[in-house]
Amino acid sequence: MSDREGYEVGYDESGAVEVIRGEDRQTVPAQDAPEALGCHSGSEMAKAAAMGGNAELLEGFARDYPTGPHDKPQSMCPAFGSLRVGLRMKRTATVLSGSACCVYGLTFVSHFYGARRSVGYVPFNSETLVTGKLFEDIREAVHDLADPEKLDSIIVTNLCVPTASGVPLRLLPDEINGVRIVGIDVPGFGIPTHAEAKDVLAGAMLNYARKEIEAGPVPMPASGKADRPTVSLLGEMFPADPMMIGQMLAPMGLAVGPVVPCREWRELYAALDCGAVAAIHPFYTAAVREFQAAGRPVVGSAPVGHDGTAAWLAGIGDAFGLSAETVANAQNQFLPAIKGALAGAPIDGTITLSGYEGSELLVARLLIESGARVPYVGTACAKSPWSEADAQWLADKGVTVKFRASLEDDCAAMEAIQPDLAIGTTPVVQKGKELGIPSLYFTNLISARPLMGVAGAGSLAEVINAAMANKGRMHSMKAFFEGVGHDDTAGVWEGAPNLQPQFRALNAKKLERAAKAAKAAEMI
Repeated sequence: MSDREGYEVGYDESGAVEVIRGEDRQTVPAQDAPEALGCHSGSEMAKAAAMGGNAELLEGFARDYPTGPHDKPQSMCPAFGSLRVGLRMKRTATVLSGSACCVYGLTFVSHFYGARRSVGYVPFNSETLVTGKLFEDIREAVHDLADPEKLDSIIVTNLCVPTASGVPLRLLPDEINGVRIVGIDVPGFGIPTHAEAKDVLAGAMLNYARKEIEAGPVPMPASGKADRPTVSLLGEMFPADPMMIGQMLAPMGLAVGPVVPCREWRELYAALDCGAVAAIHPFYTAAVREFQAAGRPVVGSAPVGHDGTAAWLAGIGDAFGLSAETVANAQNQFLPAIKGALAGAPIDGTITLSGYEGSELLVARLLIESGARVPYVGTACAKSPWSEADAQWLADKGVTVKFRASLEDDCAAMEAIQPDLAIGTTPVVQKGKELGIPSLYFTNLISARPLMGVAGAGSLAEVINAAMANKGRMHSMKAFFEGVGHDDTAGVWEGAPNLQPQFRALNAKKLERAAKAAKAAEMI
């Protein structure tokens, strides 16, 4: 065990979990991991995983998360999504099994985003991977960690290399000393986005909790049991949004339930004990499957803007079998206020919108009802029954909606449209600013605002209008820096750079030969 006692700050007792190092284990440098398997070789790793006994797992991923034009993610490592979900849960420890470089990157970015508890790590080398000793090390690690005084659950995650090598987390015990053991595989060659990796863990935990409920009585959540039928919410959202949804449900005699992914294990029981599920983020395929197995109806879209709120409240009314009068009463209480808020915070401009959070279509609806022109919406997530209503509403407004949009799709749309504002992922924002187009990062500046009900109406106008007002400044900066930082002029030079066109030509021929060889291998 690590000797850095008390080095990290924790929310609760689970923060005391330390990096796992057995007496006879050593951290393996990244370069010593199997060279043939890296996160850059998705198709080869998928073949290895199938040969290693994980063919059924990959088939499940292909059904739940169909890929787009690329065979590997264009966002950050997908495991960041499931890691972040686990690190936000009370009395939960997280253990990663993967290459040292991957674990370093994941722990770094998780702490960058505010996680203040340790991440367990079971290192490996080629020998322990091939002989099965890695699985034995993982099993020993979870036995060492399983302290019921500190933990309710331990989440063990296989990254790319252990998944490709067939490390069988399914053979771990379901519980040790009363501590639940949840093993998941989150490979970059099977999960297209880190948003969908959240669903992998949420679905696994809901499956475990559902089986506990079927087996007998389970503990009540610390917050108690609602006195009205509840609507569970699927998808991480701004903290004010569940409260706004609760206010809109109250006139219908309903209450808001837990938000999935949950913050503690017992909330999973309350989430499953709902009357209906709102798929606010529509990509939670595995979680939806568990709710449906529990007999719970699922309602798509969200109470966003005037039209979205009216349709969503009607959908909730249908799910609970409420009268038209009851639904109309709730609509009449909130729709006029939403319309007034939208009118009071107008947005006048052309905006392209893209992201990988899963809420892109909802944000586009809100922007359009605020007066903006949104010709293109790209989402890295796949098409889903729970996003159909949003996609149809946008299509009726003349919007091109691209599911499983690639970075190339998003940049091409932005370059062709030349909008007043581009909202997107980091590389899209970077490209937009290079073109002199005001740009905003979706995750930090758009997702971090309320979207639902009256609070959401008008919440985007201030930041959107302020960004679009900088268009003149962006053009001045583009003119000032024109020609700097591109191609052969990248960096700082004293004099002209030394060009080597012969090396480029040689490398181009190598790439061409490699592409031909790969194509020939596929035809065999």
